[in-house]
Amino acid sequence: MLKFYQKAIILGLSLLLSWTGWKGLNALFYQGASSAFNQSPEGQTMKKVNKSLEEWKEELTPEQFRVMFQKGTEKPFSGRYNDFWEEGIYLCAACGTPLFRSEDKYDHRTGWPSFKESFAEANLEYHDDLSLGTHRIEVRCGGCGAHLGHLFYDGPAPTGKHYCLNSVALNFKPAEDARKELPQVATLAAGCFWGVEYSLSQIKGVLETTVGYSGGKVINPTYQQVLTGRTGHAEAVQVVFDPTVISYEQLIRKFFELHDPTQYNRQGPDVGSNYRSAIFYHDQEQRKIAEKVKAELQQNGKYRKKIVTEIAPFRGFYRAEEYHQKYYQKKLGLSCSNE
Repeated sequence: MLKFYQKAIILGLSLLLSWTGWKGLNALFYQGASSAFNQSPEGQTMKKVNKSLEEWKEELTPEQFRVMFQKGTEKPFSGRYNDFWEEGIYLCAACGTPLFRSEDKYDHRTGWPSFKESFAEANLEYHDDLSLGTHRIEVRCGGCGAHLGHLFYDGPAPTGKHYCLNSVALNFKPAEDARKELPQVATLAAGCFWGVEYSLSQIKGVLETTVGYSGGKVINPTYQQVLTGRTGHAEAVQVVFDPTVISYEQLIRKFFELHDPTQYNRQGPDVGSNYRSAIFYHDQEQRKIAEKVKAELQQNGKYRKKIVTEIAPFRGFYRAEEYHQKYYQKKLGLSCSNE
């Protein structure tokens, strides 16, 4: 009788493993935070600007210091960028970190500059704010920790994001200057994002990587939701890179090298649309380059099967829970099967 139960237990575990995959078990048993916003970023490698409050007070205007380092709020409809629509990039007024793009700015009619997406998730920090007796998500600069404003989910589709910011915490760089002087961002999916992030982070010229969810329809999904395959999201990696060291085309070529782009909705044993191969382009130039490289690789015979990599417009990116960030480094090299 004992042997019968032992066999039953082993069989049950085998069926469970085949259904979920070893990575799925992590989703079933992990009891960490359900949102990336519940704790401070862990494992980020962004170079921080560390200055004392006295130093910031000397460098900034009194109003900037009050808002950015004493968590103040400027009066509605009073800020320089509330009704400002030039093309370019918005930077942190304290340290110059790129934060938001002009194309993601919109009028929320609340009196503060509003954005529906960030320049790159690696450039921001999120913290719980209970100061008004209710939970809000405070947004800080990832480069220096300065208070910028708050994130709400009453914004436009498809992300629902509403970054409500203080003008005084921002500086603006025109588009032409920004293209020449600032880092660029790519959003890529190639299966399990643990190993993909590590592989991309090792490329010369890559400044920062963040794992998350892109290409879906559900607002602010959790890992458990994405794992079901019903949200439409892919496990993706957002890459901040220096275009003077590595071009977008070079990055895309390396992206194709680190996985099998002929596998449809899977990579190795990880199966599902959330593991699909995808390039989410941020502008038309990125689209043209991605399509060019994909076509070239298909035509030169490198792959016998059809390349199924999706090339789709970037619609938004949700930072994954902190447990997943820099997972490879945290687990001393343990990664997923495609690594």
